[in-house]
Amino acid sequence: MVRTFLDRVHFATPGQLGEVVQEAARQVGWSARLYLVDHEQELLVPVPGAGAATLPTLGVDTTLAGRAFRTVEPVASHGDEPKVWLPVVDGAERLGVLDVTLAAGESPDHELVLDRCRLFGHLSGHLVVAKQPYGDALEHLRRQRPRTVASELLHQLLPPLTFACEGLVISGLLQPYYDVAADAFDYSVVDDVAHIAILDATGHDLDGTVLAAVALSAYRNSRRQRHGMFTSATAMDALVAEHGRGWRLATGVLGELDLVSGRFRYLNAGHIAPLLMRHGKVVKELEGGRRPLFGIEESEASIAEEWLEPGDRIVFYTDGITEARTPDGTFFGLRRLVDHLERAATAELPAPEMLRRISHDVLAHQGGVLRDDATLLIAEWATAREYHLASVGGDVEPDDMTPSAPDGGTVPRR
Repeated sequence: MVRTFLDRVHFATPGQLGEVVQEAARQVGWSARLYLVDHEQELLVPVPGAGAATLPTLGVDTTLAGRAFRTVEPVASHGDEPKVWLPVVDGAERLGVLDVTLAAGESPDHELVLDRCRLFGHLSGHLVVAKQPYGDALEHLRRQRPRTVASELLHQLLPPLTFACEGLVISGLLQPYYDVAADAFDYSVVDDVAHIAILDATGHDLDGTVLAAVALSAYRNSRRQRHGMFTSATAMDALVAEHGRGWRLATGVLGELDLVSGRFRYLNAGHIAPLLMRHGKVVKELEGGRRPLFGIEESEASIAEEWLEPGDRIVFYTDGITEARTPDGTFFGLRRLVDHLERAATAELPAPEMLRRISHDVLAHQGGVLRDDATLLIAEWATAREYHLASVGGDVEPDDMTPSAPDGGTVPRR
């Protein structure tokens, strides 16, 4: 199976990846179909394969396939032909699912079979990410409607939505996906320090996107030269002032999290204060590190500091979240955001699933059409949830859809 994947993928186009998956599955007596999640994470879309009829899309919130995606755990369907829905991940990034029918006599409850299934899902995820830049076939499948040029540009600049390493999970999500313009986020981990940034540039148009791109590029350039946050902010000020022509600015938060000690240092340029979650509750707003917006030079700003406890979460967001409003003018508001975060924590939802649900609730609150970009970014420290997001270990999920089974499952601890 592994050899088939690696040999065939060298000369496969992105559009042929479905056939590669089918061929690799046949090597162990399985049949398989690959589904990718759409960009708004509402549907699972079948990737065309060889000699197979077109299959319908599947709902993320209403199907067994969707449960495998949401929980990042295999879901077994027992019957005459035992089947397993497998999460397809690259690292901690959720990409879709596999529909795998096992060979005669195999059981999805058998440890060796389950190990093979996980390997199959991991390999499929790695190859999706590896092949996607070489063509538009997979992108065509994941888009449900046209995207603006501003959104096209912005999404080319963003890192993967979810990242995990030992002791850290970072997950972000932007809405409206097809029309987002001036929000952005970034992260990097070097020498046990996580560098995190969220930005909100003025305007909801292509000019706003260009300004966000300039600010993001200035931050990355300075960070990659190993400059500190103060120097990075100064570099961002100069370029935002130049390209914003004095009347377009950007807010944002720059942060550095020491993964060994839990020390979080941050600088806030006119942005909404991040939230600190501890033991499943929002315990405070991180109000320190204040300075003017990017584009207004500041020489006396001080960097704030917060010491995290194992299991803490830092929640960054833009005003498009709290200022989303119903037709009668009712804002989504901070209180509702806090309530959503705490209920998701009680349900032990992993960060990407937490953000997916909150972003959909924000969109629904405003009738499906946001008037401003809405971005959420969560950084979790020392939770051990990274193992769950990568679908490493654990047992197969049962095939019932009862609400009493929490979506988050059991989180392995260190």
